[in-house]
Amino acid sequence: MIRARAGSKNEIKMKQLLYNLKGDKVIWSFVALLALFSFMPVFSASSNLAYLNHGTGNTISYLLKHLAHIFIGFCMIYWVHKVPYHYFRGISKIALPIVWFLLLYTLLKGTIIDGANASRWIQVPFIGISFQTSTVASIVLMIFVARYLSKKRETPLTFKNSLWELWIPVFITIMLILPANFSTAALMFSMVIMLVFVGQYPLKYIATIVGAGIVALSFFILVAKAFPDAFPNRVDTWMSRIENFTTDKPDEDDYQIEKAKIAIATGGIYGLGPGKSVQKNFLPQSSSDFIYAIIVEEWGIIGGLGVMSLYLLLFFRFVIAAHKANSLFGKLVVVGLGFPIVFQALTNMAVAVELFPVTGQTLPLISSGGSSIWMTCISLGIIIGVTKKEEEIAQELSDKQQREEALQRMIDQQIKREEEAEAALLAGATMEDYSIEDKTNPMAAVMGK
Repeated sequence: MIRARAGSKNEIKMKQLLYNLKGDKVIWSFVALLALFSFMPVFSASSNLAYLNHGTGNTISYLLKHLAHIFIGFCMIYWVHKVPYHYFRGISKIALPIVWFLLLYTLLKGTIIDGANASRWIQVPFIGISFQTSTVASIVLMIFVARYLSKKRETPLTFKNSLWELWIPVFITIMLILPANFSTAALMFSMVIMLVFVGQYPLKYIATIVGAGIVALSFFILVAKAFPDAFPNRVDTWMSRIENFTTDKPDEDDYQIEKAKIAIATGGIYGLGPGKSVQKNFLPQSSSDFIYAIIVEEWGIIGGLGVMSLYLLLFFRFVIAAHKANSLFGKLVVVGLGFPIVFQALTNMAVAVELFPVTGQTLPLISSGGSSIWMTCISLGIIIGVTKKEEEIAQELSDKQQREEALQRMIDQQIKREEEAEAALLAGATMEDYSIEDKTNPMAAVMGK
């Protein structure tokens, strides 16, 4: 009896929790599946870091750390999806200058983490937590662009106005990321171009901006090559990676790509089995940048295609959510925050199979790392907040329709009762006035006379 009551209480708590999760339940489900799956490859692939840092190979601490990151991430999704998404319209305008300061500080005073040869992280004072500022910048910039494209204008959009109000902030943000993280800057610029295209920004203006971006990148590379010590940059690293990617000479592959290709080839169709990867001991970033190669090695092509399918299904769900959004700002926010998550995942997979040069992009929600998981969760929270608003509007319309139907039924019932009462009254009066039965004495008048 006690166990039954405890079970019923747990069921009630679970139902209450599910009731409090508003928004698109399908997105919630896909995110939960990716997060749950992430524990197995992270637990397996962290052995390399465990040997390097502790010498014991014990990955329990890395698993617990990843569990904490995922738990905090889901708390962020829950908290953010409760905030009305239109609040972020104004927040993005205020947060963008703060992001510029953080990016500049990272460029000059950033730290190196887990063997990465670039200063992309900053330490939070008194807490000891580090985070990658470019991930914060990506969210703020996408919302800022969505805000600009969705605002109402009294005058037609011109290139001159958009240059100062839109593109100058975009180029400042990307130029502060570019020296230390070319792949993130390139992905961010591509996603901004995609977003303005979806927002029906004129194509001739987009072509001008793309051309200006190519010229600016070329100028940056020339200056960095001419004055290599003038400012921190990684141009030589980019050039070597592109050269290794494009060369056809044997034994000229990047070391990480070579080990990733061995891992994928070893995996075959069904894989070696969970935890049985060999190349995880040789890949420097096996739990983050190259975790997809470890997944294919342990789970085979079936596991690799399964993970890819989850991201593609999440992409299609983002398309549906953008289509259902009740405002232009909501549509653009879903596109601007949702599509980069999927494209980042595809980029990570493409690097592992040598379709792209080495980029350093993690696999969202699966790779280890706090800031990447948390920023992805914040993006998902905002997207779910957009779907929650649509859900609330649909619920309000449904409730309104039910109230109108109930009121109409009450009116119909009242009219029916009045008609029945009137009919009964009319029928009673007719019988009394026109009855053939006459109870009076016909001789009364003669006798009285």
